[in-house]
Amino acid sequence: MTGTNGQPVRAAVILPWAEGRERRSAESRLEEAMSLAGSIGLVVVHHAIFPLREARPATLLGSGQVQLVAEALRNQGVGVVIVDAQLSPVQQRNLERAWGTKVIDRTGLILDIFGERAATREGALQVELAHLEYQRSRLVRSWTHLERQRGGFGFLGGPGETQLETDRRLIGERIARIRRELEDVRRTRGLHRAARRRVPFPVVALVGYTNAGKSTLFNALTGASVLVRDQLFATLDPTMRAFRLPSRRRVILSDTVGFISDLPHELVAAFRATLEEVAEADIILHVRDIAHPDTQAQRDDVLRVLTDLEREGMLDAGWRERMIEVLNKTDLVGGAAAVPVREGAIAVSALTGEGLERLLAAVDARLSAVMTEADYALSPSDGARLAWLYQHGEVIGREDREDSIRIRVRLHPADRHRFESLFETAR
Repeated sequence: MTGTNGQPVRAAVILPWAEGRERRSAESRLEEAMSLAGSIGLVVVHHAIFPLREARPATLLGSGQVQLVAEALRNQGVGVVIVDAQLSPVQQRNLERAWGTKVIDRTGLILDIFGERAATREGALQVELAHLEYQRSRLVRSWTHLERQRGGFGFLGGPGETQLETDRRLIGERIARIRRELEDVRRTRGLHRAARRRVPFPVVALVGYTNAGKSTLFNALTGASVLVRDQLFATLDPTMRAFRLPSRRRVILSDTVGFISDLPHELVAAFRATLEEVAEADIILHVRDIAHPDTQAQRDDVLRVLTDLEREGMLDAGWRERMIEVLNKTDLVGGAAAVPVREGAIAVSALTGEGLERLLAAVDARLSAVMTEADYALSPSDGARLAWLYQHGEVIGREDREDSIRIRVRLHPADRHRFESLFETAR
């Protein structure tokens, strides 16, 4: 991010810290906030942690703390101060007045990052919707420039409509338009999913805290070349690729947006269409950065978001049974042998490939657990059906007769439906 002079914007990061608020340390939370700022090109020239014993309605921070920041900012050319907390509109306005610079809170920062990274039309619409919802919450009568009265003709609002009411109305109209467009996107994605069900493959979705290594794992498993950066929120728009498991079963792998602590509610709601890929998944791989000092807190944050999605009806109650925990980045902690692994978890390094065979075997086994057995009678000349069953299922019995081949095969429910739909096979 550059200023009007073409130079990087200088920023300050302030962390109000309530002891015991979360399991991670204040230093780690501050480091994450600075990484978020750096990910959109801000140059952090000042940072500080302030104990927060009691939130002040007017400024969140105490008056002495506000003054300390003002003194620290003096003559540093700071263009924006990031307060790593949720600010009310009044608190944001008062801090801007006290510090003489633009102030944004954690939600505003994350929304700015998402706005810069969204690459597809769907992603851009989702981010704009989240921005507008956030901006609407910032419209308060205490903003002096919104207190102006203006007369109106019918199409501009009634006589005496305030600028505040006009802004709210315009934002509301734009939100309604975007929601309609996103509904069209959701219908289109629903058609795509319906098409996949007609020619279905099991879907495996990657979820995890931002920068946990999901895209690196995606590339390692599929041979794709998805953008990989040591950067928060490097991936926003979902990417899907097909690949084969050791059993030769074909599956679709979906790389999704990373989660983060205090994920703005506006984004959870706005990204519903994207998160539906997780809801549709046969298996969810929860990718964790096992080398991160706050890996446990990050795990809790991801599970909290997924639980919120379940509560909002965006995820069914069985998602926990479909999840495999993937402890990534073992190369940074001395290898998989050095990682304590809970039952059902797999330790891997997406970078070196360590543990990937065990992970693929676990995915295979989980899919096999829901497979069903079926018997088919095929013509000896029907090589296409026979080859399809060997390619997509596990043949556990075969009897070659003079006029037919009796074959018993284990298939994933999606593959069984696909086979019987494609070939209209008589049982």
